[in-house]
Amino acid sequence: MTKPYLVHDADRQEQDEAELTPVGSDFIPLSDPDITTAEIAAVEATLRSPRLSSGPLVEEFEAAFAAYLGRKYAIAVPSGTLGLLLVLKAMGIGGGDEVIASSYSFREVAHAISIVGAKPVFSDIDYYSGTLAPSKIEARITDRTRAILAGNTNGHPAKWTELQAIAKTHGLPLIEDSTEAIGSKYQGALVGTFGAASVFDFSQPFALTCGEGGMVVTDDVDIAVAVRRHRSHRLDERASVVVSSSASHQAVMSDVTAALGLAQLKRIDEILERRKLVEQIYYSEVQSFEGIKDPYVGPDVTEVNWFLYQVHLGTRFSKSSRDSIVEDLRVEQIEAIAYSNPLHLQRHYFDMGYRRGDCLVTEKVADRVVALPFHVHLTSDQIAFIVATMKDASVNVGAGAAIY
Repeated sequence: MTKPYLVHDADRQEQDEAELTPVGSDFIPLSDPDITTAEIAAVEATLRSPRLSSGPLVEEFEAAFAAYLGRKYAIAVPSGTLGLLLVLKAMGIGGGDEVIASSYSFREVAHAISIVGAKPVFSDIDYYSGTLAPSKIEARITDRTRAILAGNTNGHPAKWTELQAIAKTHGLPLIEDSTEAIGSKYQGALVGTFGAASVFDFSQPFALTCGEGGMVVTDDVDIAVAVRRHRSHRLDERASVVVSSSASHQAVMSDVTAALGLAQLKRIDEILERRKLVEQIYYSEVQSFEGIKDPYVGPDVTEVNWFLYQVHLGTRFSKSSRDSIVEDLRVEQIEAIAYSNPLHLQRHYFDMGYRRGDCLVTEKVADRVVALPFHVHLTSDQIAFIVATMKDASVNVGAGAAIY
């Protein structure tokens, strides 16, 4: 009998290297959504209702998400990619324009820049936090720059005070990619509250998971109205000369997805707390892993809710030795991935003229990061096994201990 297969999450970072990973009773997946009877009941009730497509539950989810962040407007979308695309279009960004972004990020979000016809201009990151380095941005600004896109990498907030100052000085809108960081806080404020518009994604393996989906939040009524018009037109707007003057993407969220999202949002504090308990177990285990340092948390960061549990390997490790470690983990039925394949080295952007050496810190960090399984269903024994296997694998490649 053929074993069932699960598409490895690595295809989100590098499609050419994706593999089919066999799923067995001992398989430890990278992610496993925190779904309870509350989510199941919410979805079941919606399935029994007369409305499955975008309707009142989407509007309720939007209102609840805006209230959670303390922002004026929230617009539900099918994904973070489409969310950013709609934001860029709402800001009038398109062909010939440039948007400064990080190469060390979830590629499907950044793809929206080139989808609208603009050029992503990659800037380097801070070595420790993995977020855009403010000191590197100004050198990338030209007369074609129309926005700065900064993310909260792996849950760690970016340096928003400095980024906002740069954006203000140059008269540029600051867009916040919060897809990986729901619940994290910078100077006491939740991420998702720092950009002129901020984008969230609810696909797996994010902490709030709806299967697929996303949300755009903003306090700017003009951005909100424009995003909604580019997203979809209601049936009762068919005769509107103003609304029908622009073509929409029909990029809506279904009530089924919104029902799941609402149930998850009501439990978000519980979900994040359960994930912190898993983080603590990981930390207690990695103490036996010589050279491992505490996860870095910046001085202005109030709270971090990690997206994935990352291990940073030392400079004695190469990209190939990192890949060997990932493969050793897979052999032991542990789903681990290279956290990021730098965007500027991927074919789509390579064809734009980017080359290795353009973002040296990004390349150095990306070549030596392993993301390990991180979800609330991990047991203490599984985490101990993951860390022990990781430790053995690092010894096997002969590069020495792991360290920042």
